[in-house]
Amino acid sequence: MLRKLLKLAGYLGLMMFFIITLAFTSHESKNVPCRSIEIEFDNNELIRLSKAEISRMIKSADKDIIGKKLEDINAEVIEKAVEKNPAVLKAEVFKVVAKDTTSYKGIVTVRVKHRRPVVRVMSEEGSYYLDKFGDKIPISTNYTANVLVATGYFLEKYAKEQLLPFVLFIENDEFWNAQIEQVHVEKNGDVILTPLVGDQIIELGKFDNYLEKLRNMRAFYNQVLANNNWDKYDKISLKYKNQVVAKKR
Repeated sequence: MLRKLLKLAGYLGLMMFFIITLAFTSHESKNVPCRSIEIEFDNNELIRLSKAEISRMIKSADKDIIGKKLEDINAEVIEKAVEKNPAVLKAEVFKVVAKDTTSYKGIVTVRVKHRRPVVRVMSEEGSYYLDKFGDKIPISTNYTANVLVATGYFLEKYAKEQLLPFVLFIENDEFWNAQIEQVHVEKNGDVILTPLVGDQIIELGKFDNYLEKLRNMRAFYNQVLANNNWDKYDKISLKYKNQVVAKKR
């Protein structure tokens, strides 16, 4: 019985120690000032703002952030300020208290997720990227992305409503993603595809029925071009229903 009482007293003492320690820590850290800003993002993202640029956005939202008490820092204001940049999909702010050997210090961590471009548009309206949601990402000297390129004569509405669904299909199809590097839209609306292998061009026609057209093209690849006949044709047309018309050199 005595041993059980001693063990219970020990547990109670340890519990009281933790309660007092946590209360002390909470009291000590409540007024901790921010001493540094840490910026995190995935280095494998296709486009990335520099940490210096993100830091400028943070300090623009709260110019007194360094030295300000953590509890007085508005995380939501900082998140919204960073998310205003069209290259940013989402920003999250975390306030952390760290203890060194003698005191506490506050750290504001800003975690950034960038938008992922799927196509680079170079049209009569200008040059920009589009992500899979149809949101524009500006061209910048601070980043480049190796994605499919779309050129020609079309407006932003066309890019989002007609070009983008086609690009997303290409991106999500293993075969075509390895084949097509450029889409060009002519003045009459006809679409020309430039393959990665070979120097012929592919006339798609309009984007309507592109799934059927690409199925026909793949059959042509399997039956003709796969037999080392890449250099025999300079133009392949898919414009005509259920036909593949190949023009020899």
